Amino acid sequence: MTSDISYPIEGACQCGGVTYRLLRPAKLIAACHCRECQKLSTSAFSITAVVDATDVEFNGRMKEWQRKADSGNTIAAKFCPNCGNRIYHFNPDKPEEIRLKPTNLSDTRIIQPTIHIWVSEKQDWYTLPEGVTCYPKQP
Repeated sequence: MTSDISYPIEGACQCGGVTYRLLRPAKLIAACHCRECQKLSTSAFSITAVVDATDVEFNGRMKEWQRKADSGNTIAAKFCPNCGNRIYHFNPDKPEEIRLKPTNLSDTRIIQPTIHIWVSEKQDWYTLPEGVTCYPKQP
């Protein structure tokens, strides 16, 4: 992680209807290569910052969407009802931990993935960085 990052870091959806403050550093930053994250990001992978729910302050109305994961767990997503920008994901059975979508932070230097997951579904054209922990599926 970049050591000169100061907290809190402000974040917002594309239209500004949902704003938030990340109060402390993430526990980890993951790049997920599963097909669902490829759909979400319209790219090769999606970035997630795993944080304690108490480390983020949200403002604005959000809608929720849910789906079943391969594990059988429920994955829920909170998003702006106006612009549709995803803000975070969470497991309803473990609401104390959220998976923030950090690309909408004002300071994106925290986006330095320490793990890559679901690399069994990664795009062939993407080369994984050397020295980063990789998992074929969910660890």
